[in-house]
Amino acid sequence: MESLFESINNKPLAERLRPKSLTDIVGQDHLLAQNGPIGQMIKANKITSMILWGPPGSGKTTLARLLAQQTNLYFEPISAVFSGVADLRKIFDQARQRRKVGEGTILFIDEIHRFNRAQQDSLLNHVEDGTVILIGATTENPSFEINAALLSRVQVFILNRLNGDALELILKHVELYIKRTLPLDEQARFWLKEISDGDGRYLLNLIETLLNLPTPSEPFNSEQLKDIIQRRLPIYDKDRESHYNLISALHKSLRGSDPDAALYWLARMLVGGEDPHYIARRLVRFATEDVGMADPHALTFTLNAWQTYERLGSPEGELALAQAVVYLGTSPKSNSVYTALAAAKKSAKETGSLTPPKHILNAPTKLMKDIGYGTNYHYDHNEEEAFSGQNYFPDNMKRIEFYQPSTRGLEKEINDRLNHWKTLRKKLNQT
Repeated sequence: MESLFESINNKPLAERLRPKSLTDIVGQDHLLAQNGPIGQMIKANKITSMILWGPPGSGKTTLARLLAQQTNLYFEPISAVFSGVADLRKIFDQARQRRKVGEGTILFIDEIHRFNRAQQDSLLNHVEDGTVILIGATTENPSFEINAALLSRVQVFILNRLNGDALELILKHVELYIKRTLPLDEQARFWLKEISDGDGRYLLNLIETLLNLPTPSEPFNSEQLKDIIQRRLPIYDKDRESHYNLISALHKSLRGSDPDAALYWLARMLVGGEDPHYIARRLVRFATEDVGMADPHALTFTLNAWQTYERLGSPEGELALAQAVVYLGTSPKSNSVYTALAAAKKSAKETGSLTPPKHILNAPTKLMKDIGYGTNYHYDHNEEEAFSGQNYFPDNMKRIEFYQPSTRGLEKEINDRLNHWKTLRKKLNQT
């Protein structure tokens, strides 16, 4: 039976439909428009060294290649995975020879974050003296993966994840190429873009899979597509930036009292393969840092959720983590203990080795009693309202109110209690 894709070609569809000009690149108008930074470079015919930072399939390699083509520069592409300093030396030697005859070189390094510090350092002089114009491509945050010395010599441009409109343009480009409409109903077309997760190359690979199937009598619906195409796992690297981005999103959603958003980020991490023990540890941290004394039960609840996960494992135990997320998200919030401890630590460093006042020191020996240890200590339980109002700070240190509770949750009651003791202390110390 005849397939949808009649013309056989050894090159993948993504390669055959690679943009031939900068105007064909979709989703990156913020960089390529005439008033965009790269657009202005092209207009002035002066390309400077740069790092292109963006997700897979956003067009980093294509953009670098077309910049070389647009400016008549020699294009030298390498992969940081397969190349080393020796390869770079050869490239620099050849670039210097071209420079003598007036030809410039764009050195494109794919996955530049894979280069170690020494390899990155080997680029510095050659970028600075103009031997090559460096274009590095990375999916990782350059702030963490690129040496500061190299970053200071380049501009960093962020490529967007392709949105639905950009992916639709790619689908239409395919239809112009094959001269027919893709056999997808409206829902299937939407689903195909959704599972591409902003990756144009991945979308083209999915379409090629469809085009190699026998021609259907009716357009595919989304359920049929799900049977044909394996759903793509979300991009998530537990050792790199996405790991920190998602836990930050979870933490801030909880702080913002949005349990629905927090559940979404929890699910993203679990689906991405994050260690649930790491998530549980961060939830315990949140219980102490952001809920605190506004609801002290949050800490116990979260520790119990962690223990439940340890006993049940995945997937059953993940429900306990979800329950903890909802509890934390809907709890009253207070960072009063967090800020109090920070302030107390700062004060402790500033005051050095001040000793406690003698009246609150134990006196287990006669000598200690003779020099005043424990003298005039008032046992609070024996005082009216079980409160003596004595000073517990060092004698030469002014009293500081480190802990200043909020008016939310249990802390509203605690605040009333502290204010009552403050009034009593003032009264007792005046008599």
